[in-house]
Amino acid sequence: MTKITIAKGDGIGPEIMDATLEIIIAAGAQLEIDEIEVGEKVYLAGNTSGIAAEAWGTIRKNKIFLKAPITTPQGGGYKSLNVTTRKFLGLYSNVRPCMSLHPFVSTKHPVMDLVIIRENEEDLYAGIEHQQTDEVVQCLKLISRPGCEKIVRYAFEYAKQQNRKKVTCFTKDNIMKQTDGLFHQVFDEIAKEYPEIENEHWIIDIGAAKMADTPEAFDVIVMPNLYGDVLSDVAAQITGSVGLAGSANIGEECSMFEAIHGSAPRRAGQNLANPSGLLQGAIMMLNHIGQSDVAEKVQNAWLKTLEDGTHTYDIFKEGTSMQKVGTKEFAHAVIANIGQKPSLLKPVNYANNAALNLPKYSRKTAKTKTLEGVDIFVHWAGTDPNELAELIKKIETKDIQLSMITNRGIKVWPDGFKETFCTDHWRCRFKPTTGNSIDKSKIIVLLNNALLENIDTIKTENLYSFDGKAGYSLGQGQ
Repeated sequence: MTKITIAKGDGIGPEIMDATLEIIIAAGAQLEIDEIEVGEKVYLAGNTSGIAAEAWGTIRKNKIFLKAPITTPQGGGYKSLNVTTRKFLGLYSNVRPCMSLHPFVSTKHPVMDLVIIRENEEDLYAGIEHQQTDEVVQCLKLISRPGCEKIVRYAFEYAKQQNRKKVTCFTKDNIMKQTDGLFHQVFDEIAKEYPEIENEHWIIDIGAAKMADTPEAFDVIVMPNLYGDVLSDVAAQITGSVGLAGSANIGEECSMFEAIHGSAPRRAGQNLANPSGLLQGAIMMLNHIGQSDVAEKVQNAWLKTLEDGTHTYDIFKEGTSMQKVGTKEFAHAVIANIGQKPSLLKPVNYANNAALNLPKYSRKTAKTKTLEGVDIFVHWAGTDPNELAELIKKIETKDIQLSMITNRGIKVWPDGFKETFCTDHWRCRFKPTTGNSIDKSKIIVLLNNALLENIDTIKTENLYSFDGKAGYSLGQGQ
């Protein structure tokens, strides 16, 4: 018996949760259930996070959370409960299987069967943003080695457990050589530990195009947060319906399972909603907690129901579907098929799945870190980089001098092009006149000199090397 936490959510949430629980319990799921209230009612009661402190306690105690969709009220500073839950509980891995159900659900990709595994905590979704000048705002893209190692290892372990043959990595490291470059580097390192699983890397743009055109070329795809968020929805949609997809959010301590669709308030209370997305999340939950035999029964019964043509309104199609049913009737049809397997769709076999081997991250030996210079960002309303360079040179010292100015990453001094459009946000790079390193106190001198010259400094970024390898990018065109 496993104790889990559930939240019925908003809109169609209570209906699809009731249907899902009825199905999995009928199939023999051994569950003890604690229910909590989250979502719209909690928000409107004055809690901007959408969840009460005692509800957090229940989730953290039980470790397993099955959540129906919720409604986040518009405006008013309300925070996304999904994002909050993932970050607070350290749910670093988002797992979305995307499988074609052709010919019973319309799709242009009848043999598609892939899983997208998305890093869930960092990247641009750290949400660290600042307006720095009148014309420029900044969002920090944070990629960490622990984040990369945990998600990449999870992808290979998942492929191993599910008897999948290939793991593909998508990044944009031809442009973001430090951040996406680290993700790709870690992927290559960990791939060597799984010689029985094929591995490959694609640049995200052509990889996304290939996935949308020929998804059958992929098996498991792992990627950073933003790319994974976009492409997992694309993948779910081209299988035939976002409404049929479930999602797992896995952490070292806790895990959350859900449908990927929203609360659809216009369909609430009408016995119309398709519970399949949440049911798929529940099946992933059953596999995760070691009740794979039950998960197998439920998945095969669900596939058999779809194959029988018993469909809810969202996927009903004349000529393919046999019977249009409501939420409750669909659940009863799945229950009636427990113990049966589909004949045209591929049945699943989960019973022999081994547990995933997910060791905790172990910090590596620190590298030799050398401060090789500093980038000072300034707010300057002029347009001529040469004029700015003359101004910035006034803050140089005999030890540190201006070596480059960029605007939006493009080198505009020295030897810039007059055709390059410039905003009011400038990066001024200072490097030592002799040797390969500087002292941090010298940066303070530069900033003090800038203050005396009435130069509006926005921020600084120290330029480090690690074991002699530069940990910072060149300017575009440098």
